[in-house]
Amino acid sequence: MPVSLPPALHLSLDLLRCPACRAGRLRPRDGALRCPAGHTFDIARHGYAGLLTGTRATSGDDTAMVRARDRFLSTGAYAPVRDAAARLAAGAVTEAATVVDAGCGTGYYLAGVLDRLPGARGLGLDTSVRALRSAARAHDRAAAVAWDVFRPFPLADGVADVVLDVFAPRNPAEFHRVLRPGGRLIVVRPTGRHLTELRGTLPAMVTVDPVKEERLHRALDPFFTAAVTEQVEYRAELTREEAMDLVAMTPSARHTSPAASDGAGSLPGRVTVSVLATAYRPR
Repeated sequence: MPVSLPPALHLSLDLLRCPACRAGRLRPRDGALRCPAGHTFDIARHGYAGLLTGTRATSGDDTAMVRARDRFLSTGAYAPVRDAAARLAAGAVTEAATVVDAGCGTGYYLAGVLDRLPGARGLGLDTSVRALRSAARAHDRAAAVAWDVFRPFPLADGVADVVLDVFAPRNPAEFHRVLRPGGRLIVVRPTGRHLTELRGTLPAMVTVDPVKEERLHRALDPFFTAAVTEQVEYRAELTREEAMDLVAMTPSARHTSPAASDGAGSLPGRVTVSVLATAYRPR
């Protein structure tokens, strides 16, 4: 039985372009999306569109990571981070905005932005099939599409008012191409103090590159200029289970053995959350 087109995906069809021929608009037909040249892309029964073809650069977060992220984010421990991203987005655009979340994960941050912009619509891009299942349900105005952020986006030029990038890979040239001239790129990234207590307990955890800010500036400078930056830093109280989920939801899960975290009796009950959130204007 063909899958029906989710309402949020229907709202975003005008943004999409065929990733195979790069020109054709995608239309729903027989439970799939098709372009005039005949290229066809499935709509998953979980509600997202599978536009990614060929070999993926990465498969994204696996099921265990996504479940850990869902559990952890539901505690509200990262709510101030989401609020900062939403505040920067809402301060720069009208309520009837189009928000593209590159590397959207479960859609947690995109949903926060849409809550602040009652007339806005959102589109999340991610490679993780498991994360996309959550992202497609994260908000009634958020659609989700399987896509690799490192490739040219399956989007028309200048269609986004906001591009959101929270703890995710960046593609500055594509961010610039899909943003309207008056749009904003919102980038949220960790500082060197982020989760220092966990790194002290679990040395195998991925650390923040000390020249990360310099590399970010070099990558974005040809395309964007910083408009405003907020630093968000606070201490979050965690249960042992929440601390384990925090480790399991990050790339560090691939470097830390289950025995190291699950068997550790010294996981901190409080961690420092420290991020920078910047709104950039296109050049």
